[in-house]
This record gives sequence, structure tokens and C-alpha cells, in this order.
Amino acid sequence: MDGKLIDRLRGARRIAALTGAGISTASGIPDYRGPEGVWTRTPGAANAFTRKTFMTDPAARREFWRTYAGHAAWRAEPNAAHRALAGLDGAGVAVRVLTQNVDGLHQRAGLAARKVLELHGTMHTTRCTRCPERLPTTEVLATGDPDPACPRCGGILKLDVVLFGQMLDGEVLGHARNIAAASGIFLAIGSSLQVEPAASLCTLAAGSGATLVIVNRDPTPYDDDADFVLRDDIEAVVPELCAAVAQAGSR
Repeated sequence: MDGKLIDRLRGARRIAALTGAGISTASGIPDYRGPEGVWTRTPGAANAFTRKTFMTDPAARREFWRTYAGHAAWRAEPNAAHRALAGLDGAGVAVRVLTQNVDGLHQRAGLAARKVLELHGTMHTTRCTRCPERLPTTEVLATGDPDPACPRCGGILKLDVVLFGQMLDGEVLGHARNIAAASGIFLAIGSSLQVEPAASLCTLAAGSGATLVIVNRDPTPYDDDADFVLRDDIEAVVPELCAAVAQAGSR
């Protein structure tokens, strides 16, 4: 690993990590835009993930629920990259994860829920689009209903995930921007950085003086803004990055 990068990491006090689908592929969860990604293999599937279609097309909703009923995330375990980021917290380093993923693997790796901002929501809870009802998704799936309705009011149920055409939660995004601006090191891990506004956190962090490190297999639109770009295997390199930070934090 680049000696200059190690020096930057060892001097860091605040770490923020923006994580995308690429951090979870080693856990058996396919990404979206890679060579074997969900959208790459079945481009039409994205149609079921738009809010307008979901709300108006029962067939699209059934496809959506079929996708998540068999989703690999239900069986997945955190990998070395998830565990390494969680380990920073145990080493006394101020770490926050801003994730585009909905799989909950950062929390399962041991990072406190309050230190993980789920920018695109979570697949683990489901809510009614008409009333305040909120349910564990496992309970909804257990009914076997291909297009489940709210048990309280009969409204359309939707996973707590942000669909295409749906705005991010303003409070969560605002908190993420504050974290990015306050970070000393900003890691962008396993994200294509093609989805906004999450990707723009890289520019915010770099503009506020953070060292921007992009770890991704493929080029991203933000590579030119980064101080360091690593094409290494995520499950191998993220533990190395975290170990360099933790060594400084433990002094």
C-alpha cells in the first residue's frame, strides 16, 4: 500500500466511510452495475424499483416482493471489510458509516446502529404507504402474500428502501453531509458513485479538507477528485486501511 496513504491514515482522528454494493459482494450479495450486476443482467428489473410503478402496478409490486423474498441478504454474513470498519469503533476511532446498502451487514458486523446512516433505507422493516404502521419485513414475507397489504388499514406495504424517483430522507442526508464535512479521512468503498445525492458526499468531504480515498473495482466519476484510488480487492484492502488507522488510534 502507498506509504503516503498510510501516513495520512495514521494521522486520522475522524473516519467516514461511504459504502456501496461492492462491499457486500464478498458476502454473496450481487451488486447492481457490475458485469454480473442485477441491472446489468436484467435491465428491465429496474422498472419494478421505481416508486411510481410500484404504487400503480400490482404486477410490478409482485415482482418486487418476489425479488426481496429470495434476496441473498437474508442469508448473508458480514465479510472482512464490514468487520474491519466495525473494529475501528472497538479500537477507539471515531468512525461513521454512510451506506447506500439496505442489507444491514454493518450493524451485524458489530457497529452500533447509531453510527450507521442508511442513506437508502433498510430492507429489514416495512411500512404502510397510507398509515403509520411499521412491521418487520420477515413477518410480512412470512404471510406468503405476493402483494401484501397493511393489516391495519389495507394500504400498500413497501419496504423501508428508497426507490428510484423517491427522495432521500432529508434528516438522514443532512446528518450525512455534516459527517462528511467533519471527516479527516473519507473512504468511498464499493460504490459506482453514480447515484446522487449520496455520491456528492465525496465532493463535500474533499472540499472540506478530508483525504478522499476511493476503493472500487471500476472507475467512478469522482476518481479525479480523489487523493488515492485503489482498485484492490475490497475484502483484502479495507482491513489493511483500517489496521493503519487503528494503530494510530491506539497510541
